[in-house]
Amino acid sequence: MISLILSICALILGYLLYGGLVSRLFAADDRKTPAYEKFDGADYVPMPTWKVFMIQLLNIAGTGPIFGAIMGAMFGPAAFLWIVLGCIFAGAVHDYLSGMLSIRLGGAGLPDIVGEYLGKGAKNVMLVFSCVMLLLVGAVFVFSPASILGGIARFGIPKPEAGLDWAIMIWVGIIFVYYLVATCVPIDKLIGKIYPLFAIALIFMAVSLLICLFVKWPHIPEIWDMFTSSKGGFQTGPDGGLNLKGHPIFPCLFITIACGAISGFHATQSPLMARCIKHEKLGRPIFYGSMITEGAIALVWCAVSSWFIYDGGAEALGLAVNAPAPVIVNTVSKTWLGLFGGILAILGVVAAPITSGDTALRSARLIVADAFKLDQKPISKRLMVSVPIFVITALLLWYEIADAKGFNTIWNYFGWANQTLSVFTLWAITVFLYRRSARNPEFPKWAYLVSLVPAVLMTSVCTSFILTAHRTAGVGFSLPLNWLPAIGILVALIALALWCLWANRNRKK
Repeated sequence: MISLILSICALILGYLLYGGLVSRLFAADDRKTPAYEKFDGADYVPMPTWKVFMIQLLNIAGTGPIFGAIMGAMFGPAAFLWIVLGCIFAGAVHDYLSGMLSIRLGGAGLPDIVGEYLGKGAKNVMLVFSCVMLLLVGAVFVFSPASILGGIARFGIPKPEAGLDWAIMIWVGIIFVYYLVATCVPIDKLIGKIYPLFAIALIFMAVSLLICLFVKWPHIPEIWDMFTSSKGGFQTGPDGGLNLKGHPIFPCLFITIACGAISGFHATQSPLMARCIKHEKLGRPIFYGSMITEGAIALVWCAVSSWFIYDGGAEALGLAVNAPAPVIVNTVSKTWLGLFGGILAILGVVAAPITSGDTALRSARLIVADAFKLDQKPISKRLMVSVPIFVITALLLWYEIADAKGFNTIWNYFGWANQTLSVFTLWAITVFLYRRSARNPEFPKWAYLVSLVPAVLMTSVCTSFILTAHRTAGVGFSLPLNWLPAIGILVALIALALWCLWANRNRKK
C-alpha cells in the first residue's frame, strides 16, 4: 500500500513539475483556437473547459486503465512502476503534444499530424492504420460493456449452456445504435451533455475503491520487492498466472497496460477536443491532466487486483486467481461498495468503454472526411461517411461473437496496433520539437528528448512484441523468447542511429 500512496503522489508531482516543463517547451499562446476559427456547429464547437476535460478523460479511458491494470498486476509491483513512469514521461507527453499540435494545425486528425512531420508516405500509412485500429476499438468496446450489462440485466433470458447469449446480444444492439447516433449528432448535443455524468461515475468508482483500500490496508507487493524477492516480482507471478518465462515483463507488460501509461489511441481522440478547446493554455490541464487522472485510476485497480491475487482476495470472494477482469470488476464493486455504490461503480466501468467506442468511430468518420475533403456540417454527409464505417464494424463484431477466439484475436491485434500508433505519434512530435529548437534559439536544443526517449522505448517494445508473440495468440512471428534482450536492444540502437542520421542530414537545412 505504501507503493500505491507514493505512486499517486508521484503522478501529482509529475503533473506539476514535468507537465509544467513540457508545456513551457511547447509555449502555448493566445492565438485563436479551431473551435472559433472553424466553428461549424457539429465538430468544431467551443465548450466549457470542465466539460472538455471530462469528455477527454472518458474518450481515452475505455476499459484500458481498469482491465489492463487488473491483468498487468499479474506481473507484480513492476506494474506500479510502469504506470507511474509511463504516464508522466510518455503517455501524458504523448497526449498533450498530440493535442496541441492538432490545435496548431487547425484541428487536424492524427494522419495529418504525422504527415506534416514525417512525410506523405507516413501520412498514408497512418490513414489506413488509424482507421483500422479505430474500427477494432469500436468492435471491442461494443462487446465488452455488453458482456457486463448482459450479466446484470438479462431481460428474463436465462444464461445459455452453449451458443449465443441473447441478453448480451440485445445490449450489443442497443450500444451499436447509440454509437451511430453519437457519431453523427453535433458533439455538444449528446456527448457534451451526458459524458460529464459518466465521468463523475468513473471518478466516484475510483475514489470509493481507494477509500476501501485505505480502510482494508491489504498486504500487497511493494515496488522494492522487485529487487529483494522473487515473490510477486520479476521472477514469478501467482500459480496459473503470468510469469517471466511465459509472458516476459518486457515487452508484455508495456502492451498489457496501455491506457494507464501510454496509448496511441489517445492521439486519435485528442483532436476531437482540440476542436472544442477555448484557449491553448488550457491544453495542459485537459490533455496532460486527463492522462494523469487515468493513470491514478489504473493505480487504484492495479492495487485492487494485487489484493485479489497476492493477499487472499480471490479466496475471500470465492473466485479463481486468474478470473476474467470483468468478473473481478463486478464482484469487487458489489462486495466493497454495496448495492448503490456497486451500481455507480459498474456504471463507471461500463460507461468508459462505451464512451471510447463511440468517439473512436467518430474519429474514424472525421479522419475519412478529412482525407476526402468532405464537409461534415450537413447531416447527410456525416451519414454518407458513417454508414460504411458501421458496416465494417458490424462485420468485425460478428466475427468477434461468432468465433470462439474472435474476441481474443481482435483484442491482441488492437493491443499491438494501439501501441504502434503511439510510436508514429511520438516520432512526429520529436521531429516537431527538433525543428522548432533548430529554428528558434530561445527554445532549448534538448527539447526533443522529452519525446525521443519514449519514442525509442515504444519502438523497441512494439517490434519486440510482434516478433516474439506466439501465433496461437493470433498475432506475432513466434521467435524464441530468449532472443528478446538482443532484439529489444538492437531495435533501440537502430532507432537511435536512424534518428541521428536524419537529424544530421536535416541540421544544415
